[in-house]
Amino acid sequence: MAILDYRTAGESHGQALLTIVEGLPAGLTLDLGAVNEALRRRQGGYGRGKRMAIEKDRATVLSGIRNGVTIGSPLAMELRNKDWRIDEAPTINRPRPGHADFAGSVKWLTTDCRCVLERASARETAVRVAAGSVAASLLRLFAVDVVGFVVQIGDAKADVPEDAAPTALRSARDANDVYCPDAAAAEAMIDAITAAQRQKDTIGGIVEVRVSGLPPGIGSCARWQDRLDGRLMAAVGSIQAFKGVEIGLGFGCAQRPGSRVHDEFDFVPDQRESANLGFVRRTNHAGGIEGGMTNGMPIILRGVMKPISTLQRGLDSVNLETLRPERSDYERSDICAVPAASVVVENVVAFEIARAFLEKFAGDTMSELHAAYDFYMASARGLGGA
Repeated sequence: MAILDYRTAGESHGQALLTIVEGLPAGLTLDLGAVNEALRRRQGGYGRGKRMAIEKDRATVLSGIRNGVTIGSPLAMELRNKDWRIDEAPTINRPRPGHADFAGSVKWLTTDCRCVLERASARETAVRVAAGSVAASLLRLFAVDVVGFVVQIGDAKADVPEDAAPTALRSARDANDVYCPDAAAAEAMIDAITAAQRQKDTIGGIVEVRVSGLPPGIGSCARWQDRLDGRLMAAVGSIQAFKGVEIGLGFGCAQRPGSRVHDEFDFVPDQRESANLGFVRRTNHAGGIEGGMTNGMPIILRGVMKPISTLQRGLDSVNLETLRPERSDYERSDICAVPAASVVVENVVAFEIARAFLEKFAGDTMSELHAAYDFYMASARGLGGA
């Protein structure tokens, strides 16, 4: 059995973006419609630039399935770029502060930032979404639901009840162009983006992902590399422009004593058959993870995205050819990509959860996976003489 993993390839203005997903069990029906819907949502959101009006991302499956079902070999997917012009794109010598331009140019010993930005671009996240969507479809077969949304843009903050059902969250989120379940906050977010656009500036924000339906014990405390919280934070922190990640109460833990941080238990026999095995917490400050493992409560994760580093008005920089001060180069870009980023975070979280899920319930086929899951749940419900 291979470990679930994926790789991506391609440049922002290259011919195509590619992802290869390895380790999927045989027998999984590929929901290509769900993949393309996630790609559509990633291209949307208020504040997006003109590039998204050009591209119409749809995934083409190149390998790994037969009659729409996985066969155990690597799954390869391709997204063609309509704006393919990498060889004709102009040279860029004035690095944008906040972007990979400068560090990458020094790393690869070039004064042309174009060679760096083509791969560093957030355009690469399109195929991360494609890979994550496949993982999410696997999780749904086990009633595991992953939903991401926007909770803050600039100073505009949303109020989203912690006990909101995933279906309600998804419906409210999809009712506006900033992917925020709080309609009043969504209007304020749109106003904040519009104000930044008028000032030829950019604006960032915070996204949240909730994962429900996971039983206790996914992840591990045996090796630091297997701790689920660390893995999730690494996955989200690797997304372009993300600068911070927290789980549950997160940084708020520093302001409280332990008595107001740790989640006390209750046992509810009527919930013995649910994913939490009947062990219910009065709060969820841990965000569903303790000791690097799921504890049966929903996982709650938030990530902060900085403002896009490409400003229409530019920023002070230095020409790498002349070493003279100049304003940074401008590449067609977004004013705010936080709504789109919520789709990316949702899907990279789904992939990392699916990876840990498959490590726990190992199997080369979906039938083995179901059998391992059912055996574990039955055994766990039998703990304590129940």
